[in-house]
Amino acid sequence: MAKKQFKTGEKAPQTGKYKVDELVNGKKSQEKTEINLNKGDQFPPSPSESEAAYWVKSS
Repeated sequence: MAKKQFKTGEKAPQTGKYKVDELVNGKKSQEKTEINLNKGDQFPPSPSESEAAYWVKSS
């Protein structure tokens, strides 16, 4: 099953931990940070690269 990605600027569908999967520009991210978001919070840019990113739920 493909993992559901969420783009920077979208709202979190549920509360939980999220991590960067890849950058929107197609580059692989070296980001390992996990962030906690509440349902309805907006996904931020990648913390280390400060670029738009695709996030995935990590737990």
